[in-house]
Amino acid sequence: MKELLALTRRCIQDYNMIPPGEKVAVGVSGGKDSLSLLYLLARLREFYPGGFDLYAITLDMGFEGMDFSPLAAFCQRIGVPFVLKKTQMKQVIFDIRQESNPCSLCAKMRRGALNDAALALGCRTIALGHHFDDVAETVLLSLFYEGRIHCFSPVTYLSRKDVNCIRPMLYVEERQIVNFARREQLPVVHNTCPADKHTKREEIKQLLRTLEQTNPGLRGRIFGAVKRYPLEGWEGAQVSLRRNPAGR
Repeated sequence: MKELLALTRRCIQDYNMIPPGEKVAVGVSGGKDSLSLLYLLARLREFYPGGFDLYAITLDMGFEGMDFSPLAAFCQRIGVPFVLKKTQMKQVIFDIRQESNPCSLCAKMRRGALNDAALALGCRTIALGHHFDDVAETVLLSLFYEGRIHCFSPVTYLSRKDVNCIRPMLYVEERQIVNFARREQLPVVHNTCPADKHTKREEIKQLLRTLEQTNPGLRGRIFGAVKRYPLEGWEGAQVSLRRNPAGR
């Protein structure tokens, strides 16, 4: 716990992610990443300078067999208000449009629904569970399939909604999260989406695992290149949360 808290806090400080007194919404899918982030932020707020308020938002996409009651119970245990927002994403993406490549549309719809739910709570900072390994995977995805060197930023300002998306676990490796979720017995909810584990990102994840067998530390070197270049938004402490005064 202490190591992950230290890494998360350092990332938050390096990129000025959470001002004192901020209202932060965590997008909680029920997976190990988002649950770990929620738990870490819940613990961090206890001693964070100036403090911050924390909320958990889960989107019910309409898939059968999804039981979110363990998430509600977990949030109650750690003292975080829990919001379950029902949507019709499954019906739109799979039943009506029958998307052959559903992930892109799904991501857009989830972002929009999460932003709206956060704003309804008065939150203009939304925390997402991306981690260290996601950075290397995203760089390779962009290189292989878009022909450019690109990655999401630690802090992303969405001007249309006037919200900031932050990624406080970028210094935490996936293996650490796996061990943390198991050790803390986090209530991970199995994803019943038919596209789960059948995506280009999963292919890149497997490729990186293969490459690291003969090139140990490859993910770390890719991550380091992103910071040293640096890609836009990765300049470190120069970054600060953006706000539209007219939108407050």
